[in-house]
Amino acid sequence: MSRVLGSFEIAKLSAGGLLGCVRAVMVGEVENAYALSRPPGHHAVRDSGMGFCIFANIPVAVEAVRAERGPMRVAVVDYDVHHGNGTQSIYYDDPQTLTISLHQEGLFPLNSGGVDERGTGAGEGYAINVPLPAGSGNGAYLTAFERVVAPAVRRFAPDLIVVASGFDSSSNDPLGRMMVTAEGYRQLTAIVMSLADELCGGRLVFAHEGGYSPTYVPYCGIAVVQELARLEDRVADPFEAVFGVIPGQELRPWQSDAIDAAARSAGLVP
Repeated sequence: MSRVLGSFEIAKLSAGGLLGCVRAVMVGEVENAYALSRPPGHHAVRDSGMGFCIFANIPVAVEAVRAERGPMRVAVVDYDVHHGNGTQSIYYDDPQTLTISLHQEGLFPLNSGGVDERGTGAGEGYAINVPLPAGSGNGAYLTAFERVVAPAVRRFAPDLIVVASGFDSSSNDPLGRMMVTAEGYRQLTAIVMSLADELCGGRLVFAHEGGYSPTYVPYCGIAVVQELARLEDRVADPFEAVFGVIPGQELRPWQSDAIDAAARSAGLVP
């Protein structure tokens, strides 16, 4: 008789799947990896779950590998539409872990993820938040990666980059009001791959987080995985002809202002 797994067991499998990916990348078994598992983890704090998240998957995996291999510098880049509050809180005083969260301003958790949240004690300056106005699309996200994510990660010089990959920032998601397309996610992936190649021997792991559109998440996900695999033949996104040409995909002045405010708060520009 087969055993029925509950939330606790499934959450352990989800965290363990990400741990397996991190281990494989760190020993050089694979160049990079995508942990396609649920439930997500970036809202879970040290002592409780939160917001669909039971365990803090990224910290669980990172700390297990640190216990096995010794200290390492880890940069976590989170583009889920919601603030990565759990991951940030766990590493808020840790100078060995850089957390960067790009998210829709004021969405969830409420009053979380402002540019003034920068870490504390020895970890001051190692938490970076980029709260973006609702309606931000590829132009805003790519600009935020260029002005904030890339320079911050280069300054930090990690041994490993982990991406909290939430596809709820996409154009068709019912829980967010952003407009990133599958092609936008592919370009974001290309940027972090370039950073990983430049800084840490290509060591890069994606952890699946949010994304609640059954029609569009598959196209966003396959775009990321194809880029990670460096494939030239790509699955076409049938929604690109609509989502990709919306005028709001271009960077707007108020989005640029929000990105610049985050860059100033992070000490990346005067």
